[in-house]
Amino acid sequence: MTGLYIHIPFCASKCGYCDFYSVTDRSGRRAYADTVLREIRSYAGRGLRADSLYFGGGTPSMMEAELLGEMIAACREVFALEGEITAEANPDSVSPGWLSALRKAGANRISFGAQSANEKELAALGRRHSAARIGEAVREAREAGFARISLDVMLGIPHQGPESLHRTLESFAAAGVGHISAYLLKIEPGTPFARNGMQRLCPDEDAAADLYLQTVRELARMGFAQYEISNFAKPGEECRHNLKYWQAEDYIGFGPAAHSLLEGRRFYHPRGLDAYLISGGTNTVDDGPGGGPAERLMLGLRLAAGVDLRKLGLPEAACARLQKRADSFRRAGLMRAGPLFCLTPEGFLVSNAIIGTLLDEFEENVTSL
Repeated sequence: MTGLYIHIPFCASKCGYCDFYSVTDRSGRRAYADTVLREIRSYAGRGLRADSLYFGGGTPSMMEAELLGEMIAACREVFALEGEITAEANPDSVSPGWLSALRKAGANRISFGAQSANEKELAALGRRHSAARIGEAVREAREAGFARISLDVMLGIPHQGPESLHRTLESFAAAGVGHISAYLLKIEPGTPFARNGMQRLCPDEDAAADLYLQTVRELARMGFAQYEISNFAKPGEECRHNLKYWQAEDYIGFGPAAHSLLEGRRFYHPRGLDAYLISGGTNTVDDGPGGGPAERLMLGLRLAAGVDLRKLGLPEAACARLQKRADSFRRAGLMRAGPLFCLTPEGFLVSNAIIGTLLDEFEENVTSL
């Protein structure tokens, strides 16, 4: 089964830390929806079936619910879509009417970009909502019929410390949601945060690492199990669509900056709304083969469940070499003992270095067997 991703590039304003592709001119929403619909229908007749759809952004809640509903209907028509249908949203840009219309159109999961329950931290991030509005938006979503609700929290942000993070996590858990995503702030070059030196107001690297480990511990006590580097869920509340990315399953991305993996090939749309519209949604760029053993190893190590090397189709000698290379990480408490390749929370903090080392071993020795 295939996953579907639709990028909604419209935002009310650009957050100072954000490097995702978005635009603040929202005048072209109808034209954009028509182009996405055209791209969706270009897959008709291929026999592809989908069990997830994810509206990401940008801010999908800046798009009329009726237009999102048209896209859901087209995905059902072309891909026989059934299953999880998620929309990202900001607490300040939803209303009871919008939420009800989206739920009636078929969406059954919503993910709010909440980020913090501390007013000073929200102001520093440039968020347009208050802490109180987060709880109101969750209540409105539940009243509209959304049983599956997720909240995002950012770690290592300006003015954040252990006490304010504790209060945020308590507040989010008390809202009764089943899923929390926790992302360490990364200040990307070229963003306003980078230009304005916001790093000076953020916890240093060691303090940010402590905040991450605090989040893992506290969410576990609150009933949220970590299932991926940045994602925590109560039983059965994992985001099934995002699991496709980390398990290297097929997915198709629609819209500018959207990426795809389909039938062993990767391709993507470049950033740029105008170019996407002018091409009628056909301006995809081939990005080579995808879903091979090395890639599945890299992506699978993002998951708390880890990777079973035997399921990568590797010979026993190759598995043995990788296991030997991982011994030092296990001794350091960065990987769990046992036949599966699993990172610990401490290992997730340095996952790029661990994955790079293991991939070097894969390229140098495993592929030569």
